[in-house]
Amino acid sequence: MFLQRPWAWLQNEITTRARNFILKVLAAGPIPRHVAFVMDGNRRYARMHHKAVQQGHSDGFVALRRMLEACLRLNVRCVSAYAFSIENFKRSEEEVNALMAMAEEKLVELCGHGDLLDEYGVRLNVIGKQELLPASVQAAVAKAEGMTAHNTRAIFNLCMPYTSRDEITTAVQKCVRESKDCCISEKDIDAALMTSLGGSPPLDILVRTSGVKRLSDFLLWQCCEDTQLQFSSTYWPDFGLFDFIPIILDYQRKVWSKSR
Repeated sequence: MFLQRPWAWLQNEITTRARNFILKVLAAGPIPRHVAFVMDGNRRYARMHHKAVQQGHSDGFVALRRMLEACLRLNVRCVSAYAFSIENFKRSEEEVNALMAMAEEKLVELCGHGDLLDEYGVRLNVIGKQELLPASVQAAVAKAEGMTAHNTRAIFNLCMPYTSRDEITTAVQKCVRESKDCCISEKDIDAALMTSLGGSPPLDILVRTSGVKRLSDFLLWQCCEDTQLQFSSTYWPDFGLFDFIPIILDYQRKVWSKSR
């Protein structure tokens, strides 16, 4: 036991230093302002590893923390993650209840003193139809957003329960209510979107895991002509730095090629 602990610590230290060095090298090149993740494959990952579905979602949260920290170390200004679709309420009551309980627990954890968002000065925005969430989760959302509202270094948009069609519809309705001359522009709708909270920049990269190649009603308005779509065959709980590095390098290559 005495020998195992120092060796495990040394392995972890080497891994951490190697990760930080790689991220520092990558950060020397052009870095996207806004990266979004469709965190797909939790349930298939769970089945493949003979785990309960709830454990697959829990492992997916670990992956989210891992990728959020990697993005923050790269100085990405904004990270958006598709955590729960409005359509996901159609899943089994057991799975939905487990996801809601985990969301409440992890929101409290994320915003704890000295945790990731506090350490990196990140503002949390939970965007979506919050009134569909259980009252206890809504309370956790309000507390978490309030605790991070003063942070200005970066933005983390946690999309739950969310669909892009609902976001766009809500934005247009808001514009109609507030319009005085019945003339609504693209800029008006853009300013009324949920991602306008905290000043989220335009979307540069959208990553979807698990090999599925579709947007699934996520950030449809924000996907502009310059947004790079990246699809990975890795299930989300297994997605890590070595899956992300080629995506960042591809982004940098395209930015450099444009500047020539």
